[in-house]
Order: sequence, then structure tokens, then C-alpha cells
Amino acid sequence: MLVNADLSLRALVTPHQYQWTASPQAGVERVMLDRMGGEQARATSVVRYAPDSCFPHHPHPGGEEIFVLSGTFSEGHKHYPAGWYLRSPPGSSHQPSSAEGAVIFVKLWQMQPGESRPVRIDTRDVSRWTVRNGRQCCPLFADDIEHVRLERMPAGAIVFSGPVDGAEVLVVEGSLRERAQAYERGSWLRLPPGTYPDLVAGSSGACVYLKTGHLANPVSLAAASC
Repeated sequence: MLVNADLSLRALVTPHQYQWTASPQAGVERVMLDRMGGEQARATSVVRYAPDSCFPHHPHPGGEEIFVLSGTFSEGHKHYPAGWYLRSPPGSSHQPSSAEGAVIFVKLWQMQPGESRPVRIDTRDVSRWTVRNGRQCCPLFADDIEHVRLERMPAGAIVFSGPVDGAEVLVVEGSLRERAQAYERGSWLRLPPGTYPDLVAGSSGACVYLKTGHLANPVSLAAASC
């Protein structure tokens, strides 16, 4: 299956365009934002767990990155409310579930094969945030290739002050706008290398998930399997 599979092209999915499809597990649905492959795929998705739904224990040979958008996501006896960032390296495994229901942002098979450190960050912890140039930043992950962070910015702030070597943006709170188009909470953009001076925070400001660097060095499913 191919969904927004050409990483060199711009892609956009807004909440009005969400198409929920069933997963192999009852009670778990997903919106495919981009995807290359079948059930084992390089994929970016929004995943919705109904209350009391779960997956059986399973491995993630290519790693998994999760940001909890609403509800509470669980791994075994560990529970992660909205705002938690989870990064599980290649070769990890877990048994995900949600007692109350949850919506999560998920990226699969997109980590470098040598990554080995699990990450668990509660972005509600104010000590995780720094302030610079009028905006707040919560670093989530960084290596020689990619940088992942949350940023809170005031109304009218430009998301990218200069050129970017490709980027992914998920609107977590507030909204973004670009000329006449508004991107509300839940909108996902994938941007090829370039400059984006017209992409700014909306009238109430915005909190966004930002990932940069990874599109210039994409990990293939075959490479992640090695």
C-alpha cells in the first residue's frame, strides 16, 4: 500500500480529511498519513483506541515513535496520558492498550538501525521546556540525522525562520495558517526542502510537533530490517 509515499513531495492531511480504517485488532482504528507497505510498513498514522481495547504483545523491528494526543495510552502496567512522548528503538516490543480510550500519533519503521535508547518524556513537565526568542521548546529527541521537538509559539510567529531540509509538522494545539489556508488542531504537513515564510501560528497561537532532518536520510523497510 502506498499513501503519500513520495517523500520528496509536499503532503497535507487535515482532520476534515481523516479516513478512519480498521486495524487488524478490534477497537483500534487508524488514519494513514503516509505509508509504504502492508501491515509491516514504513508508516505515519493517527491511531484511535476505543475504551478497553488492546493489541497482543508484539515486536517493533524498525522501532516506533508515539505522541499521545488524548486519553491514556498504556504499555503493560505503565500508563501514559496525553502529552507523553514515547520512542522505542528497533528490536523493542510491547503490549499496548487503553482502558479509557486514546488517540495517538504513531511513526513506524523510521529509526536508524543503530538506535538503541528508549525515550519516555512527559511534556507536561514544565522543567522540560525552555524559552527562546519568544517561543517555548520541549526537545524530544536528537541525533546526527533528525531532531524532534514540541514548540509553542504566539500568534503570527513564523514556524521556520529559515530554510529547512524537509520537515514534518503536526498541530497539537491551536492552529497554523498559510496565506488563506488554516490548519487546525490535528492537521499534519510534510514539507520538502525549502523556505516557508507564510507558515505561521494562528490567531490563538500554536503548539506543534516538529521533526526535521529525517526526510533527507529516510530509512527504508529493508534497511531497518537488517
